[in-house]
Amino acid sequence: MKIAVAVLFGGKTVEHEVSIISAVQAMAALDETAYDVIPVYITKGNEFYTSDRFKDIAAYKDIPALLQAASRATFEVEGPKTYLVSGESGLLRKKTRRLVDVALPVVHGTNVEDGALQGFLETVNLPYAGPDVLAAAVCMDKYVAKTMLDHGGFPVLPGLRLTEAGPGLVQAVEQAFPYPVIVKPVNLGSSVGIGRADDADQLQDCAATAFSFARSVLIEPAVVQLREINCAVLGDPQDAEASECEEPVLHETILSYQDKYGSGSKAGGKSGPADGAKGMASAQRHIPAPITDEQRDRIRTLAVDAFRYLGCTGVARIDFLMDASTGEVWINEINPIPGSLSFYLWQPLGLTYDKLLDKLISLALKRAREGGELTYVFNTNILAGASIGTKGAKR
Repeated sequence: MKIAVAVLFGGKTVEHEVSIISAVQAMAALDETAYDVIPVYITKGNEFYTSDRFKDIAAYKDIPALLQAASRATFEVEGPKTYLVSGESGLLRKKTRRLVDVALPVVHGTNVEDGALQGFLETVNLPYAGPDVLAAAVCMDKYVAKTMLDHGGFPVLPGLRLTEAGPGLVQAVEQAFPYPVIVKPVNLGSSVGIGRADDADQLQDCAATAFSFARSVLIEPAVVQLREINCAVLGDPQDAEASECEEPVLHETILSYQDKYGSGSKAGGKSGPADGAKGMASAQRHIPAPITDEQRDRIRTLAVDAFRYLGCTGVARIDFLMDASTGEVWINEINPIPGSLSFYLWQPLGLTYDKLLDKLISLALKRAREGGELTYVFNTNILAGASIGTKGAKR
C-alpha cells in the first residue's frame, strides 16, 4: 500500500515563490510507486488548496486561474487518523476526504519554516518531515541560533540584535564593531533584506531595508576576504551525516538572492530538475568546494555537531563563512528546510534525490513512533467537582 504524502508549500512568506520551485522539484522526485503524492498549496493569505495541477511548474504562470481550477482544503482529525478534506459544501457538491499518512513541508521563511506550520501539523496529529517546532524556531532566528551555538562552543561571529531603527542605532553599532558590517533581518532566508554597510549612511539604509522585513535585525562584523562554504546534514539528533561541501560563486560582497535563484545553471544535470524549476540548483557553485581535506573534514564535522546540538531533524544546510587569508571558519546560519532540500549536495556522495526524500519520510515516521510512546494526556476527574467563584479557581 502506498504512503499518502501531503507536500505542503507556499505560505505567507517572502520566500513563497522559492518554496513553489522547491516543492515542484520534490514532487517530481518522489517515487509514485511508493507514495500517493498530494500537493497542498498555501496561498500568501494562508488559504489551503489542493490539485494535481500544482505538480506542474508551468501552471504557476497564472496563479489565479490555477486556484480557480483547484479545491479549497482543510485538515480534519478523526481519532488517530488525519484527513485532507477538499471541495465545496452544497447540495450538488461533494467533499473529498483523503487519508494522509505524513506531511512533507517544503517551505521557506517566516510563518512556515519557523515552527508555525510545524505547530499546526502537531495540532492536527499529522507526522511531518523536517525540524520540529523548537528546532525550526531556533534555527530561523539567527540571533537565537548564534547565541545557542556560542554557548555550545561553536565558532560564530559576534552579533548585535536591535529592535528599532532609532537615532541610537549607528552609535550602538559603531561601539560594537568597526566597518564594514553586515545587516540582516533576524528571521529570513534566501538572502532577503541583507546588506553590507561601509559607513553610517549605508548602515541606516541597510537597517531600514532589514526592518521592512522583520521586527528585529542582526548586525555582525563583515569578513572582508570572504569565502562562503556550505554543507548539508541529513538525519536526526541521534544519527546524522554530512553531505559534500560547496562554494557558491559570489557576484557581490555577499551571496545575494539573485546569486541563489537568478543565475544560469551550473548544476543539476540529467538527475536534476527540469529547466524552469531548478531553484537553488541553478546557482553557480563549485561542488566539491575547492578547499583542503582538513578544512573539508572540519566543516563537515562542525555541521553535523551543530545540527545535532540544535535538535534538528530531516535535512538542513549549514552555511559557513571563511576568511580567505587565514582559513578561519565560522558558522553563519542553519537553514532547517533549505532551498531545493539541498539535493545537489548529496548527489556527489551517491545519494539520489528520490532516496533523500525516502529518508526524510522515514525520519518523520520514526519521530511519530517515538512520540507515540510519550504521555501527553491522562484521565482525571478534576472537573467533576470543580467550581469557580468570583475570586477564580482554587489553587
